[in-house]
Amino acid sequence: MKIHLFIFLLSLLHIHGGDPDSVKSVSVLEGDSVILNTDGIQSEDMKVWTFGPDETVIVFKSEIKMFKDRLLFEQSSGSLTIKNITANFSGIYKLNIVKRNSYKTFNVSVYARLPVPVISRNSSQCSSSSSSSQQNCSLLCSVVNVGHVTLSWYKGNSLLSSISVSDLSISLSLPLEVEYQDKNSYSCVLNNHISNQTTHLDIGELCQIHSDSECVCCCDTNKAVIQLVISALVGVATVVVLGFEITSGKAEQKRQTH
Repeated sequence: MKIHLFIFLLSLLHIHGGDPDSVKSVSVLEGDSVILNTDGIQSEDMKVWTFGPDETVIVFKSEIKMFKDRLLFEQSSGSLTIKNITANFSGIYKLNIVKRNSYKTFNVSVYARLPVPVISRNSSQCSSSSSSSQQNCSLLCSVVNVGHVTLSWYKGNSLLSSISVSDLSISLSLPLEVEYQDKNSYSCVLNNHISNQTTHLDIGELCQIHSDSECVCCCDTNKAVIQLVISALVGVATVVVLGFEITSGKAEQKRQTH
């Protein structure tokens, strides 16, 4: 009951002015810990932490009321530590300093850890018969299950191309063509607001001069398989025809004998 009454009094405090500081944005990776620092707060000040749009009280009179396995409260400074943070802890945190009629506000954004981009040969180009496909190595940089990220190709420090998404749990791919003899440094970078993951292209491994034969071999293999299937079908048909002719011949001989 006391807590609910106190929340009501806090709401009146906010409505009738107080001394609100500007909102401080805090970004953190999922699984990390973050400290919401409250510089300049006196140890004797009464401190109340709230969370979310409904301003749910999570710390009251130095006692942690919610998320006890995730929160650490420093009485002297009023700072709040959130351990092993998840996306559920994104939102607005307010520290109310009662005697001063003021509060500090933090907007916490939690970002998922980024996967490492994977660079591979672009197999869809195997079917291409253009001269450029014989001179260039076609590549694809891919990531899966990402959101609010940008995927980019770099040549040295120069940006070549990029694609950004704001959706959650989406797959991204970005193509690139380089010459087989290219000696430049290329890298594929996945990044969000607070972190990035980079994969460097090994042209010698993925784009060897004879690598274009892989596509040819791929296509030749497919042709060989098709030819084998056709040959097998022709063989079956031949056996059926021969069997029919033999059966017909025997039947004809029997009629002539009788």
